[in-house]
Amino acid sequence: MTTHETLPEPGGAFGPFARFVLEDGAIPAAVRETAALYILDLIGVAAAATRLEVGRIARDHAVKHWAAGEGAPSARLMFDGRRASLPGAGFALATQIDNLDAHDGWQPSKGHAGAALFPALAAFAEDAPDLTGREALAAMVVGYETSYRAAHALHATVEDYHTSGAWNGIGCAAIGARIRGSSPEVLRHAIGIAEYHAPRSQMMREIANPSMLHDGTGFGTPTGIYALLIAEDGFEGAPAALIEFADAGFAWQGLGAEWLTTKQYIKPYPICRWAHAPIDATLGLRAAHGIAPDEVAAIEIATFAYSASLNCDVPSTTSIAQYSLAWPVAAALVRGEVGVEEVLPTSFDDADLRAMLARISVRVDPEIDALFPERRAGQVTVTLKDGRRFDSGLTEASGGPDPAPTHDEIVAKFRAFAKPVLGDARAAAIEATVLGMDAPGVQFSDLMELLVGAPTR
Repeated sequence: MTTHETLPEPGGAFGPFARFVLEDGAIPAAVRETAALYILDLIGVAAAATRLEVGRIARDHAVKHWAAGEGAPSARLMFDGRRASLPGAGFALATQIDNLDAHDGWQPSKGHAGAALFPALAAFAEDAPDLTGREALAAMVVGYETSYRAAHALHATVEDYHTSGAWNGIGCAAIGARIRGSSPEVLRHAIGIAEYHAPRSQMMREIANPSMLHDGTGFGTPTGIYALLIAEDGFEGAPAALIEFADAGFAWQGLGAEWLTTKQYIKPYPICRWAHAPIDATLGLRAAHGIAPDEVAAIEIATFAYSASLNCDVPSTTSIAQYSLAWPVAAALVRGEVGVEEVLPTSFDDADLRAMLARISVRVDPEIDALFPERRAGQVTVTLKDGRRFDSGLTEASGGPDPAPTHDEIVAKFRAFAKPVLGDARAAAIEATVLGMDAPGVQFSDLMELLVGAPTR
């Protein structure tokens, strides 16, 4: 467990951390451009997620129960337009994005930051109408760099495998402090509050029982937003062990020099990342050998232990479908794609998918298991009814970080996710605005005006 320490004064990495968050240091243009691509991807996921019931529940709940008090700032809900408090708006959008498992992540964190950070950025920006696009990108980078280092420290000092909500709310508080020009003292208490009240929920419990709780981000985000707001009111909560305690110091080395923002992956499929290598391997075999679904006798997936723990039965909910291994592999063979449609209930009664599912077996490969979490790998063997066998060999999950997803790949994914919901014209306007956000004179509010209205289709 994290070492107990008494710190009457800021300790550990807090000084350099506060300067990084609050001072207008140089963030390289390439890093800001990467953040813009991630924002575009997150918007695409958020748009596609409007098709899920959980997004509607979260938005309605935020309006009803997380309304802003008299004199308090409020924010418009994305793809909705109604207003809620800043934490409420963050909760609604983070829950919506988190429940369509297609967003960015950093592999050593075993989780995701952007699904929390962009909702926090959007919420705080509603109370900062003069925020420029470039400043918004810098704040997003601050959130990424903070969140992933906190995740690294948490995984190294705490035994349980916690959801992303356990640490990405800390990045949300940092974003708020950057945008609102907080003092180092307010930042210190905000980070401490966010860390202390973050939902340290057990990831594997959710894997075993998939639900709308998903990766904890829906509750990590408002925790981080609220932490900054209440720290501004004088509420004290320092220190944050994941930044100030001695055993967390390693995680903050290289802050402001080594950019974890650029080392992320982008999910090509709305499925838990642990299933991506088998999906890629299956799609590769299908394309290389022209495999027809009715030719398949058996499929064997060799993977790592966490991947093998994913659901292998016919899903009954969208949440279960996204935390499945065999289901998306079956879809890859039968349909040749794994998209949003494949995780919706309209696909669950597909007789061809169900029949293929019954032919799939899964085993843990010790060599593949040893590669986790730095790598997400898998291997698939397809046996045909005529006795032929095709082996994918060791396959790395696509989407990065090595090789990193290209600009064109991320844009193509955004279009595939956003256009069916928003229409071609609106999706194109959002794309152009996001990709131009780093230019002088661009305001972040230009983007928000494109995002708050209800889906076009």
